[in-house]
Amino acid sequence: MKVNDLVTVKTDGGPRREGKVLAVETFYEGVMYLVALDDYPAGVWFFNETQSKDGTFVEPRDAH
Repeated sequence: MKVNDLVTVKTDGGPRREGKVLAVETFYEGVMYLVALDDYPAGVWFFNETQSKDGTFVEPRDAH
């Protein structure tokens, strides 16, 4: 995924939320995505782990 992609994010206990990628930072262990949500327009950072599907918090919106 890249900047301006529409995504969904997994948050604690609630339904997936839709947002837009503002920034992407790649690390050895995975990728950080800054995602703008309706109530956080400046963005919230989410981390996708490379080695664990359980650690995937950001997915393309079209995947659902």
